Amino acid sequence: MLILLIAYLGGVLTILSPCILPVLPFVFARADRPFHSQGLPMLLGMAVTFAAVATLAAVGGGWVVTVNEYGRHAAIAMLALFGAALLFPSLADRMSRPLVALGIRLAESQPDGKTQKASVFAPLMLGVGTGLLWAPCAGPILGLILTGAALNGASVDTSLLLLAYAAGACTSLAAALLFGGRVFSVMKRSLHTGEWVRRAAGAAVLVGVGAIALGLDTGLLARLSVGTTSALEQALVEKVRTPKPLPAEPGAPHADRDAGWVRTAATVPAPEPASMPATVAAPVRTLGVEGNFPSLAGATEWINSPPLTPESLRGKVVLVDFWTYSCINCLRTLPYVRAWAEKYKDAGLVVIGVHSPEFAFEKRSANVRKATKDLDIGFPVATDNDFAIWRGFGNQAWPAFYFIDAQGRIRHHQFGENRYEKAEQIIQQLLAEAGQKNLPIDLVTPKGQGTQAAPGPELAMSGETYVGAERATGFASPGGLVAGRAHVYQGPASLRTNQWALAGDWTVEAERAVSNRANGRIAYRFQARDLHLVLGPAADSKPVRFRVLVDGKPPLADHGADTDEQGYGTIEAQKLYQLVRQTKSGSDRLFEIEFLDGGAQAYAFTFG
Repeated sequence: MLILLIAYLGGVLTILSPCILPVLPFVFARADRPFHSQGLPMLLGMAVTFAAVATLAAVGGGWVVTVNEYGRHAAIAMLALFGAALLFPSLADRMSRPLVALGIRLAESQPDGKTQKASVFAPLMLGVGTGLLWAPCAGPILGLILTGAALNGASVDTSLLLLAYAAGACTSLAAALLFGGRVFSVMKRSLHTGEWVRRAAGAAVLVGVGAIALGLDTGLLARLSVGTTSALEQALVEKVRTPKPLPAEPGAPHADRDAGWVRTAATVPAPEPASMPATVAAPVRTLGVEGNFPSLAGATEWINSPPLTPESLRGKVVLVDFWTYSCINCLRTLPYVRAWAEKYKDAGLVVIGVHSPEFAFEKRSANVRKATKDLDIGFPVATDNDFAIWRGFGNQAWPAFYFIDAQGRIRHHQFGENRYEKAEQIIQQLLAEAGQKNLPIDLVTPKGQGTQAAPGPELAMSGETYVGAERATGFASPGGLVAGRAHVYQGPASLRTNQWALAGDWTVEAERAVSNRANGRIAYRFQARDLHLVLGPAADSKPVRFRVLVDGKPPLADHGADTDEQGYGTIEAQKLYQLVRQTKSGSDRLFEIEFLDGGAQAYAFTFG
């Protein structure tokens, strides 16, 4: 109930956001009508439609985005016609004739002659159209609802939260409508300007339709909303946030239930010193019991192993590693996980990698199998496309380690990179508890290469940045981000640190941007040692050539593992590419990538 209340209050706060402006004309166009038969049905239609479409968009993938885009075009046409009807009474008369005829038929079908059903039909349909168009600024509260839906799948809870959010917004609009209705009535009685008010409302509706058609509701207005409602929403989130306790030690990553699913929430930029061989046994740690080994039955496929169960693993010490193959933080832990699996396999350790995908391409079996082979992963991998295992563990982040003893009990967990010495010592302790003798006390010291190399010693001042419309931040191309359709972007004259921009012909979808033609470009002003970008080839799997520049010049010695000294490289698979690896990080630098062929897919920047 508390979470529903927070979602509702988040919706109420949208009245303060510029993103509500495009729908206000549709609301106030009914200000001169009875609220219970006109305004209320319209707001009800808006709330229910938004909740339904948002639920589908959160869990349904790319196809529903396409479906909703067609619905958006239809809604724009319908509401433009509504605005024109307000401007021109003769047009309204012709449009209303079918509704009048429907009302007469409904009235004739009712013994008491009531026509209430017909009277609410038009405003209800107006509300449905408004709900299809409404694109509220995704502040912390709506962001948590949508990302939770994406991870946990379709559920009644998700729909209720979205409906509560929409109901909060409609409550604010209802108050504005009731107040606006009174003002409208006073003006109509005292100034006799009813017809002019009607026409002004029609003009406002058409302006709103134009703003939505031009993408201002998701571009300019979204940027204007920054700093208005977000602070208020974040305060509400902080009031109810109940993070899962983590070991309170210096450098421990923080990843709570609200934000920990985002892989950067588990990033610790400053790595610990390189592991050194131990000369004495590690002190025995007091490890509690955090729960029993959850089911693995939700795995959609097993790689390198037949299906495993907690029962079949009884008597073994198990390390469960939640990862996804385009996550830089996960890739940097792999040298240690591989080393532990090899070192302790004969002592009774079983490592299980649970691959829980972030992007749609990470759900494809062929992609995961290829990544597993390319990354030299020999231990069992359970693909968790539906996040069933993730939910069973109550997991919160990528990467995440869960340490399970020989009795099938979770004894410890760690989120994020680093603290590898502690992790290995816990493995040793659980193996000793299981009766293993003469275990080595030295610790592994693997050296990762390329994307698996440890992050730089200096703090990266740039954080993970998504390119897809659903979670894009810091976008600086003039005119803003245009979601769901092809658009020609122009690069800005300059970029501030942590801003990025597109140039050329692109289609920005929910989780990626696709270059429609050759020579599409992305620029990012960053401050970190390493720069990575999750990329994919053209839709037909045709490779895409690219070139990288740093401060307008070839990277030379600062090139990444996936580029040469002149900055050239090729996208051959959907994965994370290391494009810049400097000898050290310093002041901010301008990164530019130009795709020499069309069809490139860009998902997210990560740094190190």
